[in-house]
Amino acid sequence: MAADHPPIVETQSATLTWRDETDTAAFAQALAAAPAVRNAFIALHGDLGAGKTTFVRHLLQGLGIRGRIKSPTYAVVEPHEAPDGLAIHHFDFYRFSDPREWEDAGFRDIFAGPGLKLAEWPGNAAGQLPPADLAIHIETMTDDTRTVTLHANTSRGNELLGAVSA
Repeated sequence: MAADHPPIVETQSATLTWRDETDTAAFAQALAAAPAVRNAFIALHGDLGAGKTTFVRHLLQGLGIRGRIKSPTYAVVEPHEAPDGLAIHHFDFYRFSDPREWEDAGFRDIFAGPGLKLAEWPGNAAGQLPPADLAIHIETMTDDTRTVTLHANTSRGNELLGAVSA
């Protein structure tokens, strides 16, 4: 392998079933305990009502965030700081439509900086976002369970996938 080319990261995937919100919370707690989450970018995919914000709420609680955790649907981003100083940015690109908004809002700087980035509806910011370390696809089933497909796209994503698959 040439010295000027980074190693190719083999992507890994896993599929889970969340029977109820308790399963969602348990998954979020396991992810919160993984050291690699501290500087990860996690993309959340799923229809309206699939449980993306519920998952984020449980993850942030697992990282020590207290108080009301709301969806950033109208604000586009909600910043948080964990008790240990971890910067967390929760994005919701559902209403995102103008790429200029990306630059004007300073999102490029946020994604280039340290901390955890969580993005709902990342497809609406396609071309602006870096590759997600971990992509979580949540599908609502007819019996109210969730089929959750995880795709690790980077070595950090593989670490996260290993932490929640163990």
